[in-house]
Amino acid sequence: MELEKFLSNCQERIGYRFSDTVHLRTALTHSSGADTPQTSNERMEFLGDSVLGYVICDHLFHFHPDMLEGDMTKIKSAVVSRATCQRIAKQIGMDEFLIVGRGLTRTQRMPLSILANTMESLIAAIYLDGGIDPAKDFILRAFREEIDKMLADHDADNHKSVLQHVAQKRLGRSPEYKILEISGPEHHKTFHVEVRIAGNAYPPAWGGTKKEAEQHAAENALCVLNNEEPRFL
Repeated sequence: MELEKFLSNCQERIGYRFSDTVHLRTALTHSSGADTPQTSNERMEFLGDSVLGYVICDHLFHFHPDMLEGDMTKIKSAVVSRATCQRIAKQIGMDEFLIVGRGLTRTQRMPLSILANTMESLIAAIYLDGGIDPAKDFILRAFREEIDKMLADHDADNHKSVLQHVAQKRLGRSPEYKILEISGPEHHKTFHVEVRIAGNAYPPAWGGTKKEAEQHAAENALCVLNNEEPRFL
């Protein structure tokens, strides 16, 4: 297939049209298929990794204002991981557009590193061609499913975060956590924690750590607010 048609098909696949397709060609060129190191996508990997990280951080910071720094870091790390980049590159079909040398063929099962690097390079190419806005649009479109999955997993595991959001929205107040009792020997303590919101106390819960007890107490409060039976009594 002639190069122009090859690159046109790739642009159609990713949903972005380049002003200068040299950026795209470089992003697709593995070192094994490059004439010189400067014409491979290795330098673009470096830039694309940073652009991807910035866009995900910016999105989490502005669209999830109640999320704590540690939680944002976990989600960002998972979304920008090489495994995620490889998976999305495969979903898009980037393995069909790699420019590789004789030692590799596009019909082979590509190593994770090659597809992940190509994804980062493609992000850099879009950034270099059009700036941060089209790069951001592409990233949030391509990574949307992964972002939503990580957020759903976070919310499912973090009842305190969900309760914070619900309490602010419904009651206009933040939850307050109080330790009612600490039981057990020093090396195996258990904690009994109660949640109060706007002066109202919700069913307390036990946990093997203060954090676990707070999570259980938060889940109890969420159950009551949703007219359900508390889970931890």
